[in-house]
Amino acid sequence: MSGLSGRTILLGVTGGIAAYKSAEIVRWLRKEGATVVVVMTPAARRFVSPLTLETLSANPVVTSLWRPARGLDVGARPAGRKSPVEHVEVADAADLVLVAPATADFLAKAAVGMADDPLLAAILASAAPLVVCPSMNVQMWHHPATQQNLAALLGRGVTIVTPEDGDLACGWEGRGRLAALESISAAVLRVLGEVSARSPKGTMAGRRVVVTAGPTREALDPVRYLTNHSSGKMGYALAEAARDRGARVTLISGPTALRAPADIDTVPIVSTEEMKKALDRAVRDADAVVMAAAVADFRPAKTARSKIRRNENGLGLELVATPDLLKGVPRRAGRVIVGFALETQNALDGARRKLTEKHCDFVVLNDPTRADSAFGGDTNRVTLVDAKGAERLGTLSKRDVADRIWDRVESLWPGARRAPRGKKK
Repeated sequence: MSGLSGRTILLGVTGGIAAYKSAEIVRWLRKEGATVVVVMTPAARRFVSPLTLETLSANPVVTSLWRPARGLDVGARPAGRKSPVEHVEVADAADLVLVAPATADFLAKAAVGMADDPLLAAILASAAPLVVCPSMNVQMWHHPATQQNLAALLGRGVTIVTPEDGDLACGWEGRGRLAALESISAAVLRVLGEVSARSPKGTMAGRRVVVTAGPTREALDPVRYLTNHSSGKMGYALAEAARDRGARVTLISGPTALRAPADIDTVPIVSTEEMKKALDRAVRDADAVVMAAAVADFRPAKTARSKIRRNENGLGLELVATPDLLKGVPRRAGRVIVGFALETQNALDGARRKLTEKHCDFVVLNDPTRADSAFGGDTNRVTLVDAKGAERLGTLSKRDVADRIWDRVESLWPGARRAPRGKKK
């Protein structure tokens, strides 16, 4: 059975240049087994033909407030639960309403509850969860009015799939490009609860957490840098697991090949100094800080302004220490701080030393020389080290490791019921 089998999805399409991407979204929803009903605003019809989406969805497209229901397949319906009004019928049948793309105009109208087109009216008539995927000019995205409208929608429980950075159709560059299908589909599956049930739902609702991930780079010259092999996968798994538990997550990420997760405030950085500045801003109200990034411990004392030329006599580098980010995280009552220790020898001693010197609540010990914990892999075998002992976990997926870490964090928050401790070494 496909992931959305038996589900009815109302796909709203608004009048932005990214409307053409709605065809790809319909194809994905249908492939997953969903019944799809497309509702288009008048402006959307200027960008993509209703016939295209009708053909792909195998359903008539709703384009008018005034047309009675006719020939729509809205999935299984309770006996007697049928409306002669088309937009009310599809709204009531929907398991989820997805708006992609969502223009700045749509956000403004939705934020104040307008209902002057079939999509806005359907949203007001539906009790289904709402997922909104904005797409617009970068200046429009950052405008205070748009941000206030987004805040109003978030306050009503709407899921916002943040747009991506990049070249925009208007000729500008920056945030505003419709999120990739992978991010949109992840949000849909998560909201409908079709993602793995391994994470307890809502146990971190109201919590604010900060996660660091990936490597940092320290420039030697304009084309070379010092770095490490970190893929960022562990940090991203931690961010996604916290999000799925209901937390508000800030992910501070060094350069990786990973796509920014949906519904997470992702702050891209390059150097250790940039990560420090982002961390100083992000941790102010954080209930937990999990430092999974593989931060460079040293940087060149001087960075050459032009490319360093090859020299047969070799090259000497003077390195200086970078800021100790973990030690610099402010301690306060109720805040849980988690460090990561990557050790290749005397591992447990190194983790215990970091636990004490960096004043962590616990440390996640990892050995990258193991095949099941190698850089870039999808599994990890870690040991959770605290003042009372060490809990060695088996080989797990990085997402499962993330859930075990958050279980421990939750048990440390004031008022939490203590979970049974694992076997100590």
